[in-house]
Amino acid sequence: MGIAADLRAARRVIRNAMRSRQTSRELARRIAEHGAGEPSEVDIVVYFADTRVNLYQIRQWYAPLAELARTHPVTILTRSPGATLILQDEAPVPVVYRRKVTDLEAFVGRHRVRIVFYVNQNMKNFQMFRYARMWHVFINHGESDKMYMTSNQFKAYDYAFVAGQAAIDRLSHKLWGYDVARKAIPIGRPQADHFAGEVPYPDDDRTVVLYAPTWEGDRPAAAYGSIASHGVAIAEAVLASPQYRLVYRPHPRSGVIDPAYRAANERIIAAIAAANTAEPTAHHVFDDGPQLGWQLADADVAITDISAMVYDRLAVGKPILVTRPSSPLAEVDETGFLGSAEWVHAADAPGILAEIDRVLHDETALDSLAHWSSHHFGDTSPGAATARFHAAVEQLIAEWDRHAAVHAGDRLTSESDPFDQDEDDEGFPASGD
Repeated sequence: MGIAADLRAARRVIRNAMRSRQTSRELARRIAEHGAGEPSEVDIVVYFADTRVNLYQIRQWYAPLAELARTHPVTILTRSPGATLILQDEAPVPVVYRRKVTDLEAFVGRHRVRIVFYVNQNMKNFQMFRYARMWHVFINHGESDKMYMTSNQFKAYDYAFVAGQAAIDRLSHKLWGYDVARKAIPIGRPQADHFAGEVPYPDDDRTVVLYAPTWEGDRPAAAYGSIASHGVAIAEAVLASPQYRLVYRPHPRSGVIDPAYRAANERIIAAIAAANTAEPTAHHVFDDGPQLGWQLADADVAITDISAMVYDRLAVGKPILVTRPSSPLAEVDETGFLGSAEWVHAADAPGILAEIDRVLHDETALDSLAHWSSHHFGDTSPGAATARFHAAVEQLIAEWDRHAAVHAGDRLTSESDPFDQDEDDEGFPASGD
């Protein structure tokens, strides 16, 4: 067993190394033919040091960034060849690859960058943090009550753009000594102003159920995934009824750690295909596309795990059911919305259709939903969050201009670290980037 596992691991390392070299060569060829794509002016940088497996974290910001770029030049700065190739093909703003730390320093030296946005807590963020003459702002990749949302890493940023009062309360209670009033700026959920995409099924009498579970997690405290515990029963119940349509959108990392979780995911995907074959007019959907929006906006009811998807849906203000983690070690913070959530326990998953009907029509459930939507996101009317996002950006740029004037006479010095590894560590990445 041990030898077999070692052989599988060795093959994986070799495959990933080969893929890494291939993507690096392809990116080098593209840059040689078309240039690095670096614009002449950059006000705002979105720093994405991660690999392609986590592209979902930046994809949800595409539309707000495109809108922001109409008033301030925005550039995505990358460190992974594989992620860069994809971003160059699909991102709505310029994408610039800077492999080495010295490349980062040269880029910073060429531009008067006012703001750097971060969508995750990648450890390479610290290689960008060293540059002092700009604001480092955590914008995250979603609102949730996961323990991730109160990480002490928030303190590393100059500011954080958060969704609303719930986030303010959460940070105030969890982070000791964090100046929430000054550093946390509520903007709502600007992505919700851009929810789009063509709905891939007809407008008929079927009730559309979005099941959007997260992955299994990499530690017991974050074991929020429901695919193996709830998912198969939920999918089978919805697929069996001619009154419902299932839209299944699992987290991209589903099954990367747990084979049983991967097998359950594959079983649901196969069941959707079989249901569509048996009844072509059902138009059930397995959705693994890059675009997120229509799923949340169109579904009559959403079923999610404890993840950012809960709050993406809450921003829409439509009925939602939340799966209760089966693991007793999973940390569940019920001081906010989750304390009033409509829970689905694993034992209740086979009877999910009754729960769906209840949250669609029960006045108490609908009133609670309206309250928590406002608490988490403030004004959710169309365009309100985008206006707050742009106002927060203008606030920080005005503050940057004030500091730049005060320090105009300061001597500029190198901000490099001679002990930092000069290149990224992509030699044998887990994802093959």
